[in-house]
Amino acid sequence: MRRAGLRTRIIGGFAVGALLLSASMAFASYQATRRYLLEGRERASVRAVSFDARILREGVLTDRVDAADLLRSLDTGGNRRAMLYRDGGWFGRAADDGTTEAVPMSLRRLVQQGQAGKQLVRVNGVPALVVGVPLSDTAALYEVDLFRELDQTLRTLSWVLTVVAALTAVAGAGLGWYAARYVARPLRQVAGAAQEVAAGDLSTRLDPAVEPDLVQLTTSFNDMVDRLAKRLEQDRRFAADVSHELRSPLQTLAASASVLARRREHLDQRSGLAVGLIVEEVDRFLSLVDDLLELAKSDQPVRRAEVDVVAVARRACQVRNLPPELVGAVGDPPHVWLVDGRRIEQIIGNLLDNAARYGGGATAVRVGVSEDRWFIEVDDEGPGVSPEDKTMIFDRFVRGRAAGARTDDDGTGLGLALVAQHAAAHGGRAVALDRPGGGARFRVELRREPS
Repeated sequence: MRRAGLRTRIIGGFAVGALLLSASMAFASYQATRRYLLEGRERASVRAVSFDARILREGVLTDRVDAADLLRSLDTGGNRRAMLYRDGGWFGRAADDGTTEAVPMSLRRLVQQGQAGKQLVRVNGVPALVVGVPLSDTAALYEVDLFRELDQTLRTLSWVLTVVAALTAVAGAGLGWYAARYVARPLRQVAGAAQEVAAGDLSTRLDPAVEPDLVQLTTSFNDMVDRLAKRLEQDRRFAADVSHELRSPLQTLAASASVLARRREHLDQRSGLAVGLIVEEVDRFLSLVDDLLELAKSDQPVRRAEVDVVAVARRACQVRNLPPELVGAVGDPPHVWLVDGRRIEQIIGNLLDNAARYGGGATAVRVGVSEDRWFIEVDDEGPGVSPEDKTMIFDRFVRGRAAGARTDDDGTGLGLALVAQHAAAHGGRAVALDRPGGGARFRVELRREPS
């Protein structure tokens, strides 16, 4: 199972802590209240039985007094049941028949030894106190005091304390939810800043004054972004400088190779073949240097302007001897987008070159709008892109399985990487999909900006 998130753990911790604290307080309060009420009720019962015993003691010693009359002379109320044990027999009121079974044998033995005693019992599920007081050598008074009201009071108290504990747990969960939001707010800011940095915005920084308790985190994050920006700038400058320095000797080499190529008919077969290979590799090297220069420029800010993307796509098709009718608009979207025209032109051109090189040529180019995104799609009729390659085909110097299977492949492995880089610069992405009916579909999504 997935581990619970930070917010869930904070809310759960507050709720469990509040529940444990409230349950402990409720249990302690219930026990203290129960003990206090029981002790008070027991003292009252013992006093009442002692008073009744003084009344009956004189009558018991007189044989002429009937035991039932003696018991009826007592004011026992509705909860107490009085019973007289004399000469081995039990005497009580008619309504009290069967109450003698509530008197425990241990209490009887204690009273027979001449000592007064008491014991808590249950009578028909109701807690009660049995008090026994010896009246003479052959007589004793037993009274059963039923704690009906006390039992109901304790039940009500237990329900009230349970509800209070549950409400306290809910309140603790609410407090935990608020605390989680407060604690997670700076973390959300860090996460948002990290996402912006990952999207290419290296100017993103955190303000240490916003959360003084997280000064070390914000300072470390800003230092990390500074180092990352510096390192990327160094890499970009290195690639640009190397590509620029290589460009002049490569152009000289290309010119010399073209002179040799024009004289191939005067060379023997092996020399002519070598010259042809040199010309091809020099051209490929020049293309690689151009792509590296373009890749170095891709980290620069986007220069947005109103661009007719359909017209750009049709010009790209014409340059590559493709019919402009390949370009179509999905629905009725606005053709003028606020984008970097140079980057859009290279996106479409690289996708068309990729389709020609690996997909048997482009079959359709679509331009459209989907919700808050602009998109450009290029279809081909090649073997498609394998699932393993879809996640890595836009990396630098990576070519798919279709490219690896071609022996005449002259690609540099940077065309699709530039497409992904330009898409990311526009706040979008590039993906490879499967075209219905076979082949590949490359889709570039750009964040839609208002004109």
